[in-house]
Amino acid sequence: MDYDAVAQLPGFEHADLETVTEILDEAGNFMAEVVAPTNRAGDLEGSKLNSDGSVTTATGFKEAYSAYVDAGWGSVPLPEAFGGGGFPRTIGLALQELMATANMAFALAPLLTQGAIEALLHYGSDEQKQQWLPKMVTGEWAGTMNLTEPHAGTDVGALTTKAVKRDDGTYAISGQKIFITFGDHDLSEQIVHLVLARTPDAPAGTKGISIFIVPKFLMNDDGSVGERNGVHTVGVEHKMGIHGSPTCVLSYEDATGYLVGEENIGMRIMFVMMNSARLSVGMQGLAVSERAYQQSLDYARERIQGRAIGATQDSPIIDFPDVRRMLMTQKAYIAAMRRMMLLTATYTDVSTHHPDAAVRARANEIVGLLTPINKSFGTDLGNELTSLALQIHGGMGFIEETGAAQHYRDVRIAAIYEGTNGVQAADLVGRKLPVRDGASALEFIASMRELDASSPLPVRNSPRSARSSALSSTPSSRPRCGCSAPAPPTRTPCSRAPRRTSASGVSWSADGSWRSLRSPLAASTTTGPPRRSCRSPGSTPSSCCRRPQASSAQPPPGRATSSPSAARRSAMQQPAECASDPTAQHDRCARPFEGGRFVVRRTDASSGSGCRGIRSARCRSARCRSARCRSTRRRSTQSIESANSSATVAILST
Repeated sequence: MDYDAVAQLPGFEHADLETVTEILDEAGNFMAEVVAPTNRAGDLEGSKLNSDGSVTTATGFKEAYSAYVDAGWGSVPLPEAFGGGGFPRTIGLALQELMATANMAFALAPLLTQGAIEALLHYGSDEQKQQWLPKMVTGEWAGTMNLTEPHAGTDVGALTTKAVKRDDGTYAISGQKIFITFGDHDLSEQIVHLVLARTPDAPAGTKGISIFIVPKFLMNDDGSVGERNGVHTVGVEHKMGIHGSPTCVLSYEDATGYLVGEENIGMRIMFVMMNSARLSVGMQGLAVSERAYQQSLDYARERIQGRAIGATQDSPIIDFPDVRRMLMTQKAYIAAMRRMMLLTATYTDVSTHHPDAAVRARANEIVGLLTPINKSFGTDLGNELTSLALQIHGGMGFIEETGAAQHYRDVRIAAIYEGTNGVQAADLVGRKLPVRDGASALEFIASMRELDASSPLPVRNSPRSARSSALSSTPSSRPRCGCSAPAPPTRTPCSRAPRRTSASGVSWSADGSWRSLRSPLAASTTTGPPRRSCRSPGSTPSSCCRRPQASSAQPPPGRATSSPSAARRSAMQQPAECASDPTAQHDRCARPFEGGRFVVRRTDASSGSGCRGIRSARCRSARCRSARCRSTRRRSTQSIESANSSATVAILST
């Protein structure tokens, strides 16, 4: 599944990749410049419950939300019939990642609103859609989900909030709800609560639950906002993280509610919201991990501590193997999470827009299968990766001023709300895997195996296979100079524009990284196993340290020579002049970052000797004075780029 297939679905003709690229680029700039600066204030100040019962958000939230509404970002993936942009859900999820990377707490307000919109789109009456959706789509009005009660969390069927029908067809809602995200705030003129409640004669348990629209303010006949409804905020929780998001205790005292759909189908409607939100919450784990990675990467580049192996001067901690391991672990998992979640989003678009009913049904099965996996995978890894980012900061990570601890605290809730990850496991095993007696899951697994079989990087090249091959090699076939691994492939020349970093610490690359990451398979070839260098004083590199010559074998029938593996073989070929003149410096010989290690070609200008092999640490020799070497050293500090908006477009284009 690729994005081009999504863009060709009926209704998405305007959402071509070029247009989407421009949208995500502008969204990245907006989130970095407008939303991200509110992240720290939200954590330090939080939201406050005032004496008059109103709730005030942290400094900058109201202005940022107003700019968000004016720019129309919330309406991008929503139906054109109600004022939306009509773009795919895939693009909406990518926008959610950008916003949650900038400020997870802030991003919860639009997330809940979009969930309420989806519920009304599926089950609301025409009158309800016309009354509530237009301003919810623009973001002028916000939405919430009211499910949890003090004694009814995961056991939703135990809720006791009552809904008594009145003569005019409305319902009187009475009860208390807790843990209501953005249950009250000052960002929007109106808040549309979707509230689970039970009618007097309803069956016990979840079969007797209905859902109601309960607005913060009642509406006048002319469509304007009227008097206050009977819903009041009685508390704002003090939490471990996401302080900028007001988590409210709401009291309903004969509040006026409007039934959505029919009585006793509330759980069916609520799951429309929850399934959408679960994928978005998994994306939150990815988003906060991305920001934590960016910050830990910058810190590792700047923090000078001790000497790395082979260095002659004090080194930044990024040169130390364990720090590099933690950084590369973050980067690898972030890339995997992003691709998996966007894949799920593309199937969501197919399930709603494909003209073939059978294809829609199959795609819907895949979405159901992957949603609990994404939610658990993303949020569990969010906890682990933000912990690694904090660890890279060392003692400074434990100090709040650096902000590393905030990422760890903020993302912790993601594995809990919208159904704990244990609930996700039960849902996967109890409901999703048994679909069609397991045939649905087996078909999806078979498609994954077909993808592996057609990959230009077959499974036999996995690290485990590589280790087995190395262990089984005979002594005569091993390199004689101590090199225990083959030379890594050369990176493609870096054409990326420098990433733009705001004062907030969130950054996006504007141009070339999208191109360089268009194929994840091709991108994966830029990282090879680490290699040792020949460090004998005065020695020249032995043949085993040189890059292997490209294979002369012809590509197999049906495979283009421009495949990622062919490109890798071409890139690994050493220039002929390098072999003939070991003192020369060539661009391909001086690649700053290879195989997960800094690699710099040294030149001794005073003696005239050069190209003395490659070093695993940054070149810090006092003798090294060549302009090329200094330039290479500067480039090496920019060799790992973190650009989530660009990586998203790269995945969509494959």
